[in-house]
Amino acid sequence: MLRVIDLVTEFHTENGVVRAVDSISFNLASGETLGLVGESGSGKSVTNLTIMGLLPGTARVPQGSVLYKGRELLGCTEKDLRAIRGREIAMIFQDPMTSLNPFLRVSRQLTEVLEVHLGMSRAEARAASISMLEKVGIPDPANRIDSYPHELSGGMRQRVMIAMALLCNPSILIADEPTTALDVTIQAQILDLMRELIGAMETAMVLVSHDLGVVAGMADRVVVMYAGKMMEEGPTERIFERPSHPYTLGLLRSIPRLDDTPQERLHSIEGLPPDPANLPPGCPFAPRCPFRMDACLEEFPVAREVEPGHRIRCHADVGPDDADAFWTPAEEFQNVETREAP
Repeated sequence: MLRVIDLVTEFHTENGVVRAVDSISFNLASGETLGLVGESGSGKSVTNLTIMGLLPGTARVPQGSVLYKGRELLGCTEKDLRAIRGREIAMIFQDPMTSLNPFLRVSRQLTEVLEVHLGMSRAEARAASISMLEKVGIPDPANRIDSYPHELSGGMRQRVMIAMALLCNPSILIADEPTTALDVTIQAQILDLMRELIGAMETAMVLVSHDLGVVAGMADRVVVMYAGKMMEEGPTERIFERPSHPYTLGLLRSIPRLDDTPQERLHSIEGLPPDPANLPPGCPFAPRCPFRMDACLEEFPVAREVEPGHRIRCHADVGPDDADAFWTPAEEFQNVETREAP
């Protein structure tokens, strides 16, 4: 249904060109949920903004292709994109308070979607909007629909955003950190709601999150990103049970465990992400990687298949048993020697 092929997105800044997304490729099948994971600045959100055609004026896409049902979206006119956005591909943004117009009642913001995309009358659109608010768990939707965004709680505003995104029964839903601004209890409710609705509507979803637990519970497949590049891609169960890229190993090891002792320090990946305006040669993760070889500092590897449907971009051969490498104390980590490339 959706194919992203060798996508590159750059930003022109005062300090030069910043490549935020670098040669990303993935497919999204009908009814499938794909998780995009990685730390802040890895290019997850920019990838989705590129798909939606919502990049700012300082950005450009010099390379790649975004195909929706065989149709190229890159280069489409704004008029053509408006016919697709909301109607066939919808998006839920991180912060509903900044995504909803504070000066308009919820009713106007919902009904406008149906009037523009489906040609409904005001009365028809209002009735359909109330019905959708009820589906997303808004109590007393016939009255709440006339509220302003600031009159609703954070959880209610996010439910309104979900309702708005699903009003036209889109083929694809892009959810960009949909629960970041919510407390843990409300997060669980929102995720359960999204899982139920997209399952009933058979909607495909791209789920962006830095929360690996959320992705594990929602996604069928996972793409792990770092510094704008794809590091690992594969079925969710395979990625979590048998990760094959050092960065994925580090991410999974950084999750607190119930069997950790109270005195044990939380584990983390040593070092800092690279400056996107000044990426190192070779693999961008190499300076932080305990498995790095000489080749890692010189050349970023092409994607290779570990198993059918499971790809990595790494020179090393690692597995879940190698996660102990990320337990190395910081003072020792700095002295890890590079390996000779085989």
